Parts: sequence; C-alpha cells; structure tokens
Amino acid sequence: MSARLRLTLSYAGFLLVAGIALMALVFYILRFVPDGNIDTGGPFVPSRSDLLAALWPRTWQVLLVLVLIGFGGGWFLADRMLRPLQEINGVARRVAAGSLDHRVHLGGPHDEFRELAETFDSMLDRLQGSFDEQRRFAANAAHELRTPYAIERSMLDVALADPTGIDVDRLLHRLDETNRRGIEVVEALLALATIDAGHALERAPVDVAETAADVIRELRPLADEAGVTISSVLGEGDIDASPTLVRQLAANLILNGIRHNTASDGWLEVRTETLPDGCVALTVSNSGPVVAPELLRTLTEPFIRGVGRVGSRSAGQGQAPVGSGLGLALVARVAGVHDAALDIRARPTGGLDVTVRLPGPGSLDPAR
Repeated sequence: MSARLRLTLSYAGFLLVAGIALMALVFYILRFVPDGNIDTGGPFVPSRSDLLAALWPRTWQVLLVLVLIGFGGGWFLADRMLRPLQEINGVARRVAAGSLDHRVHLGGPHDEFRELAETFDSMLDRLQGSFDEQRRFAANAAHELRTPYAIERSMLDVALADPTGIDVDRLLHRLDETNRRGIEVVEALLALATIDAGHALERAPVDVAETAADVIRELRPLADEAGVTISSVLGEGDIDASPTLVRQLAANLILNGIRHNTASDGWLEVRTETLPDGCVALTVSNSGPVVAPELLRTLTEPFIRGVGRVGSRSAGQGQAPVGSGLGLALVARVAGVHDAALDIRARPTGGLDVTVRLPGPGSLDPAR
C-alpha cells in the first residue's frame, strides 16, 4: 500500500470517526427528549420517535458525504504533502543509476521536507567530491605504478638488444632505484587505504621526541648520501595515539625534507615541544627550492610534489630517490585521524616549515 493511499485512508477514517462521534452526541442529547406526544396547546411538537425517524436517514447521508470528502480531499492533500518526497525519490533514482549531478533544490517553506532535501543535497555534494577525488587518485595511482615498470622494461629491452655494450653495474643500480620507487608507491597506497578504511585507532602512550629520534637515526644514512645535514632539538612531548601512524607521520615529514632538498649544503631540522595548551608540536624545517604560495594548498593532495608532477633529486653530494608524491598526503591523513592540525609554510629562502600539532594525552576522540 502506497503512502499516499495510507494518508488518504487516514484522512477519510478521521472524518468518519468524527462523524460517528457527532452522531453519538446528537443521539445522546435526544435521550432527554420525552418519548411520546407533547401537547403544549400550540403548534405540533415532535416526540423523540419523530426526531429519530427524521434524523436517522439524514445521518447516513451526511456520513456518506463525509467519507467521499475524506477520500477525495485526502487523496489531493496526500499528493501535495508527498510531492517533495517524490522529487527526492526521483533524484535518488537518478543517482542510483550512476548520475551524481542531480540535486533536489526544493523550494517552498522551510519545513521538515525542505530540511530533508537540503541534507540529501549536502550528502550528494560530499559523495560527488569523494568520488571525484577517488577517480583522480585511481588515475594518478595507475600512472605512478605504470611509470617505474615502464622504465624498467625500457632499460631491460635496451640491455637485451645489446648485451655486450651494457654497463651492468649502472643498469643494476638504476633497476634497483626504479624498483624501490615502485615499492614505495605501493606501500604508500596501502597505508592510505588502511587510514581511509576508518579502522579504530589502537592508541597507546607515544613519546614524540623518542619516535622522531628513532626515525632520524634510521634515515640519517639516506640524508648523508643526499648531502643533507640533519639537526634536532627534541623536547619532551607525550601523546595518546597510534605509535605506528605517528612514526609514519614523522618518517614521511623527514623523508620529504630530504628528497626535496636541492641546496648544495642542504639542511634539515627536526623540533618537538609541548605547547602551553598541552598539544605536542612536531616541526620539520628544510632547505630546498622556493615554493610558490599557491602551490602550498595542493601539497597534501596525492601524487603532488613540491616541484610538480616530476620529482626532483638532491643537488648535494649524493642523490635522494624521487618520492612517490604521497608523503604529505599521508601526513595529512594521519594528522586528520588524530584530530591534529597541519600547518605548511614556505620559507622565503626556499624549503618548507611543516608543523603538526598533536593533541595531548586524553584529548583524542575515543571513537576514532
């Protein structure tokens, strides 16, 4: 049974019940009329039986009219009341068919139906934005994953075409570098997928300074190879967070600073401190190319690097591998699931100052 028919039956039933109640009231009043002829010496005065004989058929006629009015008026009113839902349903059907461009844009008074339509439109806006982002991400991921393997195939084809004229050491070094890049892209994609899956965080006490020190110790050989000097000022900073994700956040910030360091005497500084409001700040500053202000807001998008779609190599003593373009995107996601604030600023002389303000102990939302 449709909602329109149910509403129609409800309206008609209400009128029928109201009519029956009115009839009951009339018959109750008639109980006080004497049963028999009333002789007043004047004009004829009807008795109760006369009144009932005149009232009974008229009552059924009135009830029939009320039922017809209830059905007709109810059907019309139900159509008007449910028309906004029909518009929402029509848009929902088109969206279910794969078109996210339609919106309800319901007019009229600001009632519950309009609030529902606006909420539905807002949900579609978010869904469309999410799907567009996923499509862009998938296209970029396909490109990034295809590139290293295409390079490897090209190098191997050249080597197979002229095996005697190939520099084996150089070929192996380039194949290893390209293969590492492919592995990094896959690992970064898996990390992003894990964060986006919305799994509950396994929280534990984390010493941000100790975590940063471990990451620096681990990545120092890569920095030395790239000719980047790492310094640190690590103040105390304890938080309740996911140890794995915080370590990944610190590693990506430091790796990003190493990979995009183009100065001949490149440097990178890591600082941790507890702020007056209880938050713990992790700041990574590095030298590098000058970053245009309009580029800052795009750095946390997947596969966007500080110098565009193509990564840079260090111009220092060594060469740092080209990044996957997912470093700051991962940092932004990790900061987001910890309710942390991410601040990226371009240094006037080149490079970046990246600060993550992590909530102090007990301030992380338990549901996240």
